[in-house]
Amino acid sequence: MIGAPLDLGAGRRGVDMGPSAIRYAELEQQLADKLGVQVTDAGNVISPVVETTEMGDEHARYLSQILDLCDRLARLVAEVDGRGAFPLVLGGDHSVALGSLVGMAQARGGPGGVVWIDAHGDLNTPETSPSGNVHGMVLAAALGRAGDAFRRDGWPVPAVVPGKVALVGVRSLDDGERELLQTLGAKVFTMSEIDRIGVEPCMREALAHAAGAAFLHVSFDMDVVDPDQAPGVGTPVKGGLSYREAHLVMETVAESGLLDSLDVVEVNPILDRENATGELAVELVASALGARIL
Repeated sequence: MIGAPLDLGAGRRGVDMGPSAIRYAELEQQLADKLGVQVTDAGNVISPVVETTEMGDEHARYLSQILDLCDRLARLVAEVDGRGAFPLVLGGDHSVALGSLVGMAQARGGPGGVVWIDAHGDLNTPETSPSGNVHGMVLAAALGRAGDAFRRDGWPVPAVVPGKVALVGVRSLDDGERELLQTLGAKVFTMSEIDRIGVEPCMREALAHAAGAAFLHVSFDMDVVDPDQAPGVGTPVKGGLSYREAHLVMETVAESGLLDSLDVVEVNPILDRENATGELAVELVASALGARIL
């Protein structure tokens, strides 16, 4: 378990406290009690704070500092996977997923597949982003499509195979993201598609599409859940997954047996109600790792 307390990639403050909120909701104890999982808490990756940090290019705000954190995170993820443990990353804003994916690509010797469970596509670039917030560019960066500014020496980028990307729960895309999706060969399951055919068939198809590369990573942004159940997120969008749908998504991940690494991101305690979103994040991690009603 690795905390990545970053909020430089987001437009609202507070998500840097997400790892603490998830830990406070007793993630380690829940995994031990429900699943008998032995958890090692590696603590938090050192993260810069906005008050002492230069913003840099307004089209990709705080990019240098974000990449520094992702580099430190990638090394930890690679080390964890290399010794046969399961990397679980707690965000922080969604920018941290770049560190998760680069670390897994380093550990496994090549790019993998990803199931991106999120209300947003996170496929903007500095040229297309309406906000300049890096958390909206992270999947494009992992695919090597966000430009040279996102590259680092020693990073295996692309860290994700373009044809091994599946987006689930999407309900807010920018024009630039739609254009990029046309070139990727990705599977996209919008909330409308989930409404039509059901969440389980969508997840099974998403997992099958993303499988078969060097690794399979699942990146779960808590804003994919409807704000009624997950109020503590920085970019809420109405019409998201219900409580049971979110659990079924993660239960389907567990049943597949394909999961190699996981990050859960964008819990913002400042915007939450009695840590409801942090507690839900704990439940969903448990479901992804095999917790069942029976």
